[in-house]
Amino acid sequence: MQLDFITFSSPLLATTNAAESSLVVAAVLLSLVVIYFASKVGGEFSNRLGFPPVLGELVGGVVVGVSVLHMLVFPEGGADSSSSLIMNFLQATAGLSADSADAIFKAQSQVISVLAELGVIILLFEIGLESNLKDLMAVGMQATVVAVVGVVTPFAAGTAGLMIFFGIPAIPAIFAGAALTATSIGITSRVLSELKCLNSKEGQIILGAAVIDDVLGIIVLAVVASLAKDGSVDVSKVIYLIISASGFLLGAIALGNIFNKSFVAIVDQLKTRGELVIPAFIFAFVMSYLAAVIQLEAILGAFAAGLVLEETDKRKELQKQVVPIADMLVPIFFVTVGAKTDLGVLNPAVPSNREGLVMAIFLIIVAILGKVVTGLSVYGQSPINRLAIGVGMIPRGEVGLVFLGIGSSNGILSKPLEAAIIMMVILTTFLAPPLLRFVFPEPKPVVTNQEQLLIYGSSETPLTIDVPDAILSTSVEQESIETNLKVED
Repeated sequence: MQLDFITFSSPLLATTNAAESSLVVAAVLLSLVVIYFASKVGGEFSNRLGFPPVLGELVGGVVVGVSVLHMLVFPEGGADSSSSLIMNFLQATAGLSADSADAIFKAQSQVISVLAELGVIILLFEIGLESNLKDLMAVGMQATVVAVVGVVTPFAAGTAGLMIFFGIPAIPAIFAGAALTATSIGITSRVLSELKCLNSKEGQIILGAAVIDDVLGIIVLAVVASLAKDGSVDVSKVIYLIISASGFLLGAIALGNIFNKSFVAIVDQLKTRGELVIPAFIFAFVMSYLAAVIQLEAILGAFAAGLVLEETDKRKELQKQVVPIADMLVPIFFVTVGAKTDLGVLNPAVPSNREGLVMAIFLIIVAILGKVVTGLSVYGQSPINRLAIGVGMIPRGEVGLVFLGIGSSNGILSKPLEAAIIMMVILTTFLAPPLLRFVFPEPKPVVTNQEQLLIYGSSETPLTIDVPDAILSTSVEQESIETNLKVED
């Protein structure tokens, strides 16, 4: 995911007068209005239905993009200024001439693409800030095994299946297979919380595996994105990228223990506005640059920076300050991904589209079965609901969409394959909550350490006593325990 600032600036430089320059700004502003409106409406609608807002942002992008309204279209998808409603609106209201429309359209599209790239860097930085290193190391071997199986199985099955059954070239097949690996911890944790199963054995393994799963997914993303730049698969290159990605992440975390104190000391000396968030972004962007220099993805550096700063005493304050910035930039990424996806290629009425539809069905099946089998990898835990563990790993989320966005921006994925991946993300996200509710039984009432047991004495006078924590951690079959006690003075 390299930002080509030379091609980005050339259309802007081609606008030779102030009027044309102002039209570029106007086009970008209108695009942002469309993006924010689509993200907010879609996110709110999705949230009211009990699904994550990011799914609504993605669907909102599909609606305003090339699939439906053509309000937000991009030249790399084959669109031109005449197919953009924003350009038509500018011609009708702002005096945009037909001669300069194409140059304005390209400039506007590239500005939005750059903002989307910046949005995904901020997103991975935010994810790193929310990922606790101690939790990662404390989840144990069970969660690690589940995570590894949950990454390897769908990746291998998806890549091999696309190459063998559909004749997809190696690079796009690897990219699509990698998009199957990540689990959305946000969706799963929300449903488990509603079911009061977060602290169950199954819940702990699912959450721990989902966190490790995301880290492995980021490493896989760095590897396959770097391969995509070369356009070929070289085994030695793959080994180098895996080692360098893992080493970069582990090295950044190790050095973070030293950097943390220096970072806090510097921040404490600053007194002007942005004294915390600006140094944090400087560090994140430097890390992103270093990752890009060693032929990895910039987002891996942003993620590592987030992990490092999560260990500082300033983490809670920093998380709060990053949120509004992420709220401004991250939706641009997700709406743009949806806008660039042409779901028309899945229309079964068109004979040439049927392969793409079959491809989507294949990816959905692999996405579900590839995670369900992870429950079988749980060992030494009997009795345990292995099916619930597998189902809890099904939903894809932000990281899966990051794969799609990077593959789309680099021109690696064909339109049918892009549409198939986005359908996989949408379907697994919609299916996961009801499936989780089905496989998890109704929990028994649990007496917490905030509660007390009401014990009735022989005089029928209620006697309230505190119960030790060891007893409070067990399940209670009835709403209360009643027994006859002789109350002594």
